[in-house]
Amino acid sequence: MVRFFPTLFLLIIFSIPFSVGYSPAEESRSNSIDSATLEKQYQQAKFYYNELHTNTNLGQSRDNWLNGVRNFRKVYLADPKSEFAAPSLYMLGRMYAKMYNRFNTEIDLQESISYYRDVSDLFPDNRLADDALFAVGNIFLNQKNNPIKAAKSFTRIIADHRNGDMYPHASDKLKRLSQEHDIPLPSAMLKYSYLEDLSYVLPVKYWSSDNYTRVVIKASGPVTYEEILLEKKGTHPRRLYIDFQESYIEPRFRAPIPIEDGLLKQIRTAQFTPEVVRVVLDIESISDYKIFSLPDPFRVVIDVRGESEKSAAQPSKILPPLPPEVSSTEPTPRKSPPETPAPPQPLDTADEAIAEEFIVLEDFKKTIVNAPPPVTRETEELQREAPTFSLAQQLGLGVRKIVVDPGHGGKDPGASGFGLKEKDLVLEIAKKLAPVLEEQTGAQVTLTRTKDIFIPLEERTAIANTNGGDLFISLHINAHPSEKVHGLETYYLNLSTNAEAMRVAAFENSISTHQMSDLQDILSDIMKNSKIDESSRLAGFVHNSLCNGMEDTQKTHFKNLGVKQAPFYVLIGAEMPAILIEIAFITNPEESDRLNTDAFLDIIAGKIAEGVRRYISSTTASL
Repeated sequence: MVRFFPTLFLLIIFSIPFSVGYSPAEESRSNSIDSATLEKQYQQAKFYYNELHTNTNLGQSRDNWLNGVRNFRKVYLADPKSEFAAPSLYMLGRMYAKMYNRFNTEIDLQESISYYRDVSDLFPDNRLADDALFAVGNIFLNQKNNPIKAAKSFTRIIADHRNGDMYPHASDKLKRLSQEHDIPLPSAMLKYSYLEDLSYVLPVKYWSSDNYTRVVIKASGPVTYEEILLEKKGTHPRRLYIDFQESYIEPRFRAPIPIEDGLLKQIRTAQFTPEVVRVVLDIESISDYKIFSLPDPFRVVIDVRGESEKSAAQPSKILPPLPPEVSSTEPTPRKSPPETPAPPQPLDTADEAIAEEFIVLEDFKKTIVNAPPPVTRETEELQREAPTFSLAQQLGLGVRKIVVDPGHGGKDPGASGFGLKEKDLVLEIAKKLAPVLEEQTGAQVTLTRTKDIFIPLEERTAIANTNGGDLFISLHINAHPSEKVHGLETYYLNLSTNAEAMRVAAFENSISTHQMSDLQDILSDIMKNSKIDESSRLAGFVHNSLCNGMEDTQKTHFKNLGVKQAPFYVLIGAEMPAILIEIAFITNPEESDRLNTDAFLDIIAGKIAEGVRRYISSTTASL
């Protein structure tokens, strides 16, 4: 038995599907075959393969296909290092794939994969290596329904055969797999041409309330986008689609974001096509929406307004009954006796245009329209139990909540000078301002931040809107290249041609001044529904109050820089009167010294509160 074993072994080898490899004896035999003979055998094997395709009778027999397999196997074994070795293995993979399609024998598919892989593993530099990997990927994708293994085969092309002719085809396949099966794109693909062509879309952020939603979508670079509003159909609510062209979002960021409360029901993000990211907002009702983009970093902001089913189903809020002694036309302050507020002080020349818009009442005398009801034991008890309300609360239309925004914070220090940082000073002022505002106005005061954290500018406005703010006040400290520049200026949102105002806005927006012109174009449409008039009035009252306080403390050193308008990101989309105060210049030695004292910060807080109170009184009285 032993002496016949080699012969038996060779018989077994040639009677089962071939597995790549050759013995030293076969190698020595192969050396005796010249290249011309190998080429002739290879061409004969290809001819027979083509006959199997074109001759119906010949191709119906599996045995004939196995004969074709043997033809290519002989060429390979004749010289596994010849120029026909890799093509022969590739043809073996192709033949077995064709055999599987004709005869549906699973072993043929496994043999096809094995031979294709031999091409890429044994001959990685051959021009057919990427073709073989692409064929394996297609088998796993189409025949074996295994997209993960298919992606691995396509990924090898991206990693090892960047200059191969199958690279663009593998890239397309991987994009499809990423879109349809949430398979991440390979890092090698993102490192080269694909990243150059597409922008990353980053995780979506949102803020939502019963009637307002702000969604912010950041991208790695400027993105062209378009929106599509679909009407309600059947059980589907109205949906707002935003398609980002030439974009890609990683699979880990594509999961739907369900939202329990508020106007927004959910946000869905998907790789809609290999080059388009689609963000879908499912919203109960949409009455209006605005979309705009902001640079550095590029992000798209979507403001949606409407009414949720929850809020629509609830009855309108009814204010608690007024105390018996209070007439509907005789509001009583919440925490202090009636006070006759002084009218705004005269404005400087820079403020004359705004002064024309103010409604100034010299005297707020009360007129009793109806005599109070007779006092009884029951009304006395009601009087003791009934809460007192601020002027605005009693009228049911005024300022119930004020949002104060200490600028900058965290990684963004803002302006700095003489050892001081803007982010620290404005936070301290905001904390001093909140209780004073609550005491003088009876309104609830909310701060966008209460500690040293970074909050993007568009998020600060969203906080004010979703919290139902009635006024928005953003606090800042100014800076200038020249230490001689000093003074106070107050801003509200509007277009501007003033160079200095644009410089300040560019600094607060953290962009370059040349980008401000692009922002002006964006604002021209957004601000059609903004509360510009009310914002300018609020700015005037607060600015005048601050100026009076500064003149009392700084004497001749104070400079009134006036009320101005400019495009500040933090004010865009605010649904309430909104202003931004540049309190002083941190780069001016004298003003920096004052900013470093509690007494001066207390004065600032008190004067801002006084200006807000006067604005509220003037507004409600004029109604």
